[in-house]
Amino acid sequence: MELFNYFRSSASFRVRIALALKGLDYDYRSVHLAKNEQFKESYAAVSASRLVPLLRDGEASVTQSMAIIEYLDETHPEPPLLPREALDRAYVRALSQDIACEIHPLNNLRVLRYLTQEMGVSDENKDRWYRHWVETGLEVVERRLVGEERAGAFCFGDTPGMADCLLVPQVFNAQRFHARLDHVPTVMRIHEACMKLDAFAKTQPSACPDAE
Repeated sequence: MELFNYFRSSASFRVRIALALKGLDYDYRSVHLAKNEQFKESYAAVSASRLVPLLRDGEASVTQSMAIIEYLDETHPEPPLLPREALDRAYVRALSQDIACEIHPLNNLRVLRYLTQEMGVSDENKDRWYRHWVETGLEVVERRLVGEERAGAFCFGDTPGMADCLLVPQVFNAQRFHARLDHVPTVMRIHEACMKLDAFAKTQPSACPDAE
């Protein structure tokens, strides 16, 4: 397998964690978003969206981080990243989408560039925008973790799974932009538990071969 990704991309980080939890080997293919390498014709030839991550498995290509994680879970079932019961799976998917659909799209590189380059938003106000959406978004995650009483050491029970793969990269981004996190103690407790595991610690951005 090959993973086309960028060390600082939180969506890429999600997939790196999932691959590590599964114990799967892959070739690391760097696509440097800050240098616009995603727009090169060589990458456009394999990615219609010109986004990362992209997983190539033999002749097949899979895009979008949650789709990749579920593909890995279906093709390599052990250890499972989603629970077996339908209602539990729905909970994990909803929690994951609280991050992937409600926080991340507002704060990804394309949006931040548009704010500053096309709308003339200052860097200070861009960072305020970022912090607002990540802080309010993680508050929703916190309420779900506490209110639904399904969390254990991790987002669902005592085994790391798909929701943890999404949570940790989002916390990394929040810390990078100096967002407030004292209002989400359960989120931070789970993040700390995850970072004690090699699957998370050894795939973090600073550990990547293209890290700067």
